[in-house]
Amino acid sequence: MNNSNKLIKKEPNSFFKKQLKKTGIKRTLFFLISDAAIFTLALCISFLLRFDFAIPKVYISQLYPCIPLFIIVKLSILSSFQVYRFNWAYIGLYELTKIFKAQTLSSVILSSLVLAISYDGIFQGFPRSILFIDYFISLILIGGLRISKRVYMQNSNHSNIAKKKTLIIGAGNAGEQIVRDMKRVKESPYLPVAFIDDDPSKKKTSIHGVEVMGKRVHIPKVSKKLKVEMAVIAMPSVPSSEIRDIVSYIRKAGIDDIHIIPGTKDIISRNIDVFDIKKIALEDLLGREPIKIDYTKVKSDIKGKNVLITGAGGSIGSEMARQISGLEPQLLILLDIDETALFHIDREIKDHYPCLSIQPVLGDILNKEKMDTVFNNFKPQIVFHAAAYKHVPILEDFPEEAFRVNIMGTKILCELSYKKGVKKFIFVSTDKAVNPTSIMGTSKRVAEMVVSNLNHQQTTQFLAVRFGNVLGSRGSVIPLFQEQIEKGGPITITHPDMKRYFMTIPEAVLLVLQAGTMGKGGDIFLLDMGKQIKIYDVACELIRLSGLEPGKDIPIVYTGIRPGEKFTEELLATDEEVEHTDHPKIFKVKTKETFSKDILYRKIEDLKRAVQLQDTPAIIRTFHKLTTASIDNPPD
Repeated sequence: MNNSNKLIKKEPNSFFKKQLKKTGIKRTLFFLISDAAIFTLALCISFLLRFDFAIPKVYISQLYPCIPLFIIVKLSILSSFQVYRFNWAYIGLYELTKIFKAQTLSSVILSSLVLAISYDGIFQGFPRSILFIDYFISLILIGGLRISKRVYMQNSNHSNIAKKKTLIIGAGNAGEQIVRDMKRVKESPYLPVAFIDDDPSKKKTSIHGVEVMGKRVHIPKVSKKLKVEMAVIAMPSVPSSEIRDIVSYIRKAGIDDIHIIPGTKDIISRNIDVFDIKKIALEDLLGREPIKIDYTKVKSDIKGKNVLITGAGGSIGSEMARQISGLEPQLLILLDIDETALFHIDREIKDHYPCLSIQPVLGDILNKEKMDTVFNNFKPQIVFHAAAYKHVPILEDFPEEAFRVNIMGTKILCELSYKKGVKKFIFVSTDKAVNPTSIMGTSKRVAEMVVSNLNHQQTTQFLAVRFGNVLGSRGSVIPLFQEQIEKGGPITITHPDMKRYFMTIPEAVLLVLQAGTMGKGGDIFLLDMGKQIKIYDVACELIRLSGLEPGKDIPIVYTGIRPGEKFTEELLATDEEVEHTDHPKIFKVKTKETFSKDILYRKIEDLKRAVQLQDTPAIIRTFHKLTTASIDNPPD
């Protein structure tokens, strides 16, 4: 059975390879024969032009032996420049420059040979002007042959696909590449009709036959004039604030079909094509300028190490697994209590990184014996702790679970990390841990205290990273809104003035990875998360992205603030300060030490007893005492 499977897989591959090889040989033979004919023709025309179309017999005797010499030298030089490996359907400046260099070198060599033997024998008195005429004619003809193939392919690029009149916003390099590809690709559904660019020097200029017709403020006017059906934003390096402004003009023009090309970080070291174009999403409008991190430093920290990720099946944990996999760890240990989520992330990473050593572990971080076995068997050197309960309203009703998972789970992992000699322990925290008003935020703040206090043990560096809401995480407001829109509404919002910080999941993970390289232990890191955004605005944007109108097609209903929620999130507690780091977007939080490890552990034991007795009021009281206490006023 296995052998037959191998044969099934092997045969199509070998077939396609043979077909590609045959295609390559045919293309090479075509151009070799064509070039040989061109060089013969160019030399004959050169002689005719030199002698006004009446070549004396004495020079005809020089023409015939020149033909094979010129062909052999020129074809050899073109081949050495790998000109016959080019795919001429994609000819550009690079390929034409190669031809120019090869042709110039060929002419220099031929001129040297002919002039060296022109003083005697058959080439005696050979006209030097023929060498110059031949150079220019050959260059024009072989370049023209290649260009004509591409022109023919573009002009004959007809398909049955209905093409939409498309407005391209951005007449830079990305816009040029996109329009070129739109015209080249037969299956492209785009018909570019105009460019929009704010650079006044580009107005009235034309790129691949498409005119730049004005600035972004002219989008409604241009769209109406040309009956535009679709817009593509081809500006990969602009921040989201610019994207939002451009989208507002596109919507004023009545265009709902809005697309965008990926950000700069997604298209490094390659050309953009039509297959990069995607429907504009909330991340494009609310995400911010991509964080640049020191990949060399991050990779040096991860490469060759055994890395454990807790909560590996969750939104943050799974993205950590994806990004860490590309940093060449020696062993990636994926731990989660959710078997389905663990199965999916394990399979995904194995599909993308088949050579990476991966160890999925199904288990509960509260099971100390199981965790001890995990540490003994797999010997992690770096731990990223992302496992947690996170839903604010749910944990208000079950504070005992917030204590068990978010505090005791963290404590168990921290103590094992210290005991087993883990190099670094990075705890994923939240902005809700700042001046907490919810059980969830309070449990995360206490977990931060556990992490900070254990750092004094010296052997392991304990770090924490705070960030805000992530777009699209499981159970967050974005998927909820999308589900409500699919059902036709209404969208439910607690309050019209409720605001939150938002960031993309990859952005949050980048911060965690970079913070892991920066801390010396006991540090809490914070990202510059920009401005807070109204939840109402997020809901409206999601409705518009679905091609509907807020309040008209999808109603918005206010349900009232839930227990534990804040109107706006905070980045720092009242007794905290920030200091800059080497990274412009990452800050270190300076937190005053609250009280000793002994007092902290004593209060955690109090919490443990209250949980065992199911004394919810006692749990909440102890939580409150822990997060409001100070070194001068420790908890009772």
